[in-house]
Amino acid sequence: MSVTSRYREAWEAFWREASAEPGAVFWDAEPVLTVGPHLALFEPYLADPALPMVDLGCGNGTQTRYLADRFPRVLGLDLSAAALDHARRRDPAGQAAYRQLDAVEKEEVQALHAELGDTNVYVRGVLHQCEPDDRQSLVDGIATLVGDRGRACLVELSGAAKQALMGLAGGPDGPPDKLAPVFRHGLTPGEVSDEAVPEYLRSAGLSVLASGRLPLRTTEYHPDGTRVELPSTWLVAGRTA
Repeated sequence: MSVTSRYREAWEAFWREASAEPGAVFWDAEPVLTVGPHLALFEPYLADPALPMVDLGCGNGTQTRYLADRFPRVLGLDLSAAALDHARRRDPAGQAAYRQLDAVEKEEVQALHAELGDTNVYVRGVLHQCEPDDRQSLVDGIATLVGDRGRACLVELSGAAKQALMGLAGGPDGPPDKLAPVFRHGLTPGEVSDEAVPEYLRSAGLSVLASGRLPLRTTEYHPDGTRVELPSTWLVAGRTA
C-alpha cells in the first residue's frame, strides 16, 4: 500500500510553489513556539534519548534543525521531494539528514527500521492531512519505527480546529495569504476526530503514555495583530511490555 498519486502530487505542488522565506508557510512557526514546547512534554517519556530522532513529515526542516541541536542523530522524513529540497537548502551545514519516505508503505518503513533500529519519532500535523484510508497505515508505520524502545510524540489539530480554519477561510477577503495555498492544493486540515488518534495508536500496538492540549501556533496573524493559534492535541505513545 502507498499513498495515492493525487495526494503525493498535491504535496509536491504545494512545496514547489512555497517560498523559501522563513515563516512563509502557514504552519512553519518558529521552533521555540512549536517543537520546543512539544519537546518539553515529550522528553520525560523517552526511554532512550540516544536513539535516532525521526521528524516524520519534516517539510522544509525548520523543526528538524531544532531537534538536531538537541539529539545526536536526527533524520527528517517527508513524502515530498520538493519539501526535502527546501530542507537541504536551509541546512547547508548538514545538521540533520533528510530522506524521502512514503510512511504508509510497509516495506519502506520496515527497511528504514532495519537500518536505524528503534527510533524516537516526532510527528506534527501529519495524520489529519492523510487520506482516510491511509491513516491507520501511517500510524502502523510509526509503530514500526518506534519498535520496542522508542517513543512517538504526535501533535494533531483537535476537532475544534476545523471550525476555526473554516472561519479564517470564510472571511470577506477569502483565506489569509498563507492559508490560501493549503486549500488551493486540495489539502484537508482538521479531518481527524480527537477520539480517533488514540484508537489508531492502540490498533498499532502502542500505549498512550501521556496526552494533553496545547495551542498550535501558526505564522499567520489576525487583523488585530494577534497570532493565529489553533487548538491541538498532543500524545506520547510507546510499547510498555
